[in-house]
Amino acid sequence: MTALLTTAEMGRADRLTIEAGTPGIELMDRAGFAVADAVAGRQRLGSRVLVVAGPGNNGGDGFIAAQVLRERGYPVRLMLLGERDRLTGDAAEAARRFRGAIEPADAAAVRDCEVIVDALFGAGLARPLDGMAAALVEAINGSGATVVAVDLPSGVNGDSGQVLGTAVRATETVTFFRRKPGHLLEPGRGLCGRMRVVDIGIADGVLEEIAPTTFANGPDLWRGVWQPPGRDGHKFDRGHAVAVSGPAHATGAARLAAGAALRAGAGLVTVASPSDAVAANAAHLTAVMLRPFDGAAGLSAIIDDPRITAVVAGPGLGVGEGTRALVSAVLSGRRAVVLDADALTSFRDDPAGLAAAIGAHAGPVVMTPHEGEFARLFPDLGPTTGAKTERARAAARRMGAVVILKGPDTVIAAPDGRAAINENAPPWLATAGSGDVLAGTIAGLLAGGMAGFEAAAMGVWMHGEAGTVAGPGLIAEDLAPALKAVVAKLVS
Repeated sequence: MTALLTTAEMGRADRLTIEAGTPGIELMDRAGFAVADAVAGRQRLGSRVLVVAGPGNNGGDGFIAAQVLRERGYPVRLMLLGERDRLTGDAAEAARRFRGAIEPADAAAVRDCEVIVDALFGAGLARPLDGMAAALVEAINGSGATVVAVDLPSGVNGDSGQVLGTAVRATETVTFFRRKPGHLLEPGRGLCGRMRVVDIGIADGVLEEIAPTTFANGPDLWRGVWQPPGRDGHKFDRGHAVAVSGPAHATGAARLAAGAALRAGAGLVTVASPSDAVAANAAHLTAVMLRPFDGAAGLSAIIDDPRITAVVAGPGLGVGEGTRALVSAVLSGRRAVVLDADALTSFRDDPAGLAAAIGAHAGPVVMTPHEGEFARLFPDLGPTTGAKTERARAAARRMGAVVILKGPDTVIAAPDGRAAINENAPPWLATAGSGDVLAGTIAGLLAGGMAGFEAAAMGVWMHGEAGTVAGPGLIAEDLAPALKAVVAKLVS
């Protein structure tokens, strides 16, 4: 699995490696060489280089990179934020090895260079930049030079991706051993430019001791628990999903979810339709089946069939007491449940009641809020309260459900603390009905028996891939057909 390391976990990986016999300065040497390689790989020999070094180990990496580039024939200037005699440890040793002049930090002197190495602050930055540090960042951004950031663009928090005051806009970022959450969470991801992850001699085995719980979402996270249909399989082996439709004027969302569930792998899919909406739904459904119901009791009569393995409720249902009753009906028995859109907003005044209903439910539950829906259920977990991963984790623990906090950097969090950050979704997915397709995709995977976290993560990834397949200008109706190519890619 593609683990992401928090700042604390990366520090521990360094310590474990040093304790195992690798000197810290050797790790710094390798990091500095990697940064120099990144510069040399994109800049012609003779390009003017400015290295802006900070007072910690990030600056030490910059000193090493500066010396290597000098030895390779690049004209290099090095600027230090802080006093050289206050450097300690490996950073002090790296400064000792640098053979050129060390200039004092001066934002006005950030000029006459074709490439800048940002070695001011790495992933561990915890307070907003101000004073000369902020001025240097603004000068770097205004220089017009190519910018290669060491570890993370200065000003970006490595755990949350948040900008602390101001932040460097990098052309390329070179990080070490594993990426950090801040490389994938916005706005940090948008500031990193091209990402390069470099091996500096930290053994993969340290991950077993660290046991990280944050991952980049991709097939290696869930592929081991997903299987395509077997040669002797039957449609009933692949599960039966139900999408609950809204009233006659709002039936499209459930049909989008139902079509996606079928494409994602459910063997059978039924739209449970209010009686007054049957004609509207019947006019558009072919492979998806249709069953009428009236009220929560009527829905229960449909989904209490033990052959029903997953239900998706929320898209187009409307907000209010009637939807709350339908959700309560869905949250009975052992089937897997996906709650989206109106099914979430209907509990904005009673999130504890929703949590209690989920807690009494025997099967997996996946919730798919965007930031607005999330704020209605969890007003105390707003964007200013912490990293998106931690907010989603807190919500998942509170609800006892897998929570997908949607956005350009969608986070999937489980009650047990695992979290994955998605990175393959194109911006064209921000269109009406896209979330309904996502909810249905996850329901289709759950119908086949996948566990909640893995089905949620796989569904989010498939949704992103479908967006890429459908391409610019896509609308929600394009996504379910595009899933065919996504599934084919996974099978191959």
